[in-house]
Amino acid sequence: MRKTCLGIAASVVMAATAAQAQETIKIGLIQPLTGSVAYNGKTDVNGATLAVDMRNAKGGVMGKKIDLVVEDGQCRPAESVNAAEKLIQRDKVVALAGAFCSSATLAVMPVAANYKIPLITGVSSNASLTEKGNKYFFRATETDELLAKSFAKVVFDTLKLRNVAYIGVNDDWGRGGVAEFEKQMTALGAKTVMKEYFEHGTTDFYTLLTKLKSSGADGAFVAAETQDGSIFVKQKAEFGLPVKVFGVGSWATADFIKLTGDASEGLYAAVPYASTMTTPKNKAFVDAYVERFKEPPGKYSAAGFNSLNIMMDAIERAGSTDAEKIRESLTKTNYEGPNGHFQFDAKGQATGFSVVLVQLQKGVPNVIATTTVEH
Repeated sequence: MRKTCLGIAASVVMAATAAQAQETIKIGLIQPLTGSVAYNGKTDVNGATLAVDMRNAKGGVMGKKIDLVVEDGQCRPAESVNAAEKLIQRDKVVALAGAFCSSATLAVMPVAANYKIPLITGVSSNASLTEKGNKYFFRATETDELLAKSFAKVVFDTLKLRNVAYIGVNDDWGRGGVAEFEKQMTALGAKTVMKEYFEHGTTDFYTLLTKLKSSGADGAFVAAETQDGSIFVKQKAEFGLPVKVFGVGSWATADFIKLTGDASEGLYAAVPYASTMTTPKNKAFVDAYVERFKEPPGKYSAAGFNSLNIMMDAIERAGSTDAEKIRESLTKTNYEGPNGHFQFDAKGQATGFSVVLVQLQKGVPNVIATTTVEH
């Protein structure tokens, strides 16, 4: 009799556990939470968390709460792959978002394809990612190529640059950004006078700045995230270099502005999002983000917010947590975000949204030019 009761009790517990598991839908998020890009990874998580909490407050997806499971990929390929394996095999997520750095996302893409799990990035911009023929991969942001094509001429004409130095972090994104902007600027008539790369986590840019000073550059393109970029900008100010700076990365984020102070005054940045954009959806997003996190959102906040909303919309449309049905539903994306409209082309590249060129003036990223990303 005791064994029978125990058996019934165990069955009840197992049934309750299974029912509880069915009440949530798990989505995995891989972001750098430690290392030199942690500033940016955490703001992406903030945006993603806000999207999930807002959706759950309205009843979730298909009447179920979304459970966002976050793993630290450190912006490194091996760690990001380990995170993806853990999320898929142990946590049983139905979809993935991440993994920030293009090299990390590139490493995760085959894992997603192997398990037939949809993967979306709102950050990784190396143009080659959507050329891999991976039908499980979707990019809800611009490519380096599209950003360069959109703003090289504006930068060339506005800043009157003719001798340009190119500086980037030594990874797929940094090299890709340098290559694309150099290509476009050269076509416009600018001369390359210097090209240098630095490693993630660099704290001493003085040797590089000495080279920049003697290069004869009247402008410098810099591809850097918050930690590296803020150190570079502050050390450039110490040098007193008059070289105009424009770049890609986290230049228009609250963290970057806070860390650099007056040293970032006048900098130009080409970004897919700024809190000062005047799109119909942006004010509500900024208000909600500021209320929750006590600072304006940046490009990575919007990236996390957009990626999770797009994925949750896809699950709702699919009416299922079946990964293949979610993947198919993603191809029908028709999403309006803080920085415009998102649809995916046949390669999984988003189009229709806005990107902006901003100039930092008294700590505010003022929009100088806006264009829509189209193929």
